[in-house]
Amino acid sequence: MTPAIVILDEAALPLARQIATFVQGKVCGPEEVTGCDRHYEDVKEELADWFNYGAPVIGIMAAGIMIRVLGPQLHDKRREPPVIAVSHDGKSVVPLLGGHHGANDMARQIAALTQGHAALTTASDVLLSGSFDAPGPGLVLSNLSDMKAATQARLRGEDVTTEVTLAHIPGNPHHVVYHPTNVAVGLGCERGCDPAELKQLLDDTLRQHDIASQSVSVYATIDLKEDEAAMAQFENLRLFTPGELAAYDGKVPNPSATVKAETGTASVSEAAALAVFGGKAKLLVPKTKSARATVAIAQGDSATFTAQGRKPGTVKLVGIGPGSRGMMSGDVISVLQTTTDWVGYSLYLDLAESLRRGQTRHDFPLGDEEARCRAAIELAKQGKSVALVCSGDAGIYAMAALVYELIDREPARVAVEVHPGISAFQAASARAGAMIGHDFCCISLSDLLTPWEVIEKRLKAAAEGDFVISFYNPRSLKRRDQLQRAFEILKPHRNPDTPVVIASNLGRPEENIRIRKFWEFNPEEVDMLTLVMVGSSQSKAFQRGDGRTYAYTPRGYAKKMDQPK
Repeated sequence: MTPAIVILDEAALPLARQIATFVQGKVCGPEEVTGCDRHYEDVKEELADWFNYGAPVIGIMAAGIMIRVLGPQLHDKRREPPVIAVSHDGKSVVPLLGGHHGANDMARQIAALTQGHAALTTASDVLLSGSFDAPGPGLVLSNLSDMKAATQARLRGEDVTTEVTLAHIPGNPHHVVYHPTNVAVGLGCERGCDPAELKQLLDDTLRQHDIASQSVSVYATIDLKEDEAAMAQFENLRLFTPGELAAYDGKVPNPSATVKAETGTASVSEAAALAVFGGKAKLLVPKTKSARATVAIAQGDSATFTAQGRKPGTVKLVGIGPGSRGMMSGDVISVLQTTTDWVGYSLYLDLAESLRRGQTRHDFPLGDEEARCRAAIELAKQGKSVALVCSGDAGIYAMAALVYELIDREPARVAVEVHPGISAFQAASARAGAMIGHDFCCISLSDLLTPWEVIEKRLKAAAEGDFVISFYNPRSLKRRDQLQRAFEILKPHRNPDTPVVIASNLGRPEENIRIRKFWEFNPEEVDMLTLVMVGSSQSKAFQRGDGRTYAYTPRGYAKKMDQPK
């Protein structure tokens, strides 16, 4: 993963560029520093974002700054990326986090580059030849809980032995066990197989053949099973087409004519296990069956390898709210930072750009909603994890419904997730006060996809039902009179003083919130970036001491408050 070299000032830029060239990283600096690969607005967010993304972070700044910023982000030391503080002169290189995940080695390399000193503080690196929890590529420590005790025993001069084995051996503080991670499990199952059955079959097979589960680093199956719940439970799953698996028809011990007829390949589990390694492997366990599932286990010829096959694809619909970071949920931010591709209207992608960490952008103009959704689905079919970026909430007048409609009409096996955001009507109500404190509805005035007769019917029902009404798509360059016609429908059902909220550019620097009375509302105040919210007969507006007018819709507590005590 590309390292981030984060600087605070122009004085650090020459050293940052030198380190970036050496580690093939990106220099990240404030807007006023030219010559950076990317710019940030808030260094705290920049450091935290790169850390949570999982990239090595090299800060040319005081160690204390990085400690204070990243402290709240620390949760699991086994997953922490390298974090290194470097002084402006390059003389002090201090690995702060992830010492055994590459930070110590990287610090030594940077110190050699800058002719500085790598200030390592981990006892195992300073006093011993290495750490028990850094065994090198292709191995995993089995008895992690014994690591600290084993290190202390070695520091006391006691004998601590090590062993590399596929077998499940518990180990102890004086015997450290490592497992090779070049083992893959091929999986097969019938349609609708219970996930518990497949998992139980795998556990039983590993136990019967004395293979440690930690050695399994990849799972694989045919792409026809991509949407099976039984397969979704396994991390690092790889998928192969029937044609790719058919290449192993003559190499597997248990080919099946029935499977060949149904899928186009004579083997699923055995072929998939071998295909992970490109065939450079041996079957440790041939096909083993339960009532509705099969597993096979293979080990690669090399200790390290690049797994073949594609990953399962996912379309993740994200609502970025109005677009400001402060109004995005942590869930949405995480999705944006961890997907491989972004798809969306260019303006929406621009609003989230500061969160991009190497993801590929797929920009679309305004409109082309179907094209956007199809592009996201096609990318997911290629094994990509795709963020389909929507303003507001992805499920409210946005792309979520269209994606589901497309895969309903044209079935696709990719996973779909919806990650909600703050919709315009929520933001408008909050900015104005509490307009949706009671029953409300949303109506789009765009008749591009919905006939005006249908919209008019809904308007009359909402007016008679006395809902607070939020109007989406109230006006555009071509649609000029729908909003005025909507107000004519509401007029018999609203008193002249009913508050109307006009909210433009919500969450953006040019945000403008106005509260008008129904009788004085002027449609000319509204453009395509505006939401209009009309109160119910119970909604009220009042001015506070700060001079601002606020609007709210009572829930009905006044009856209780007015009762005699």
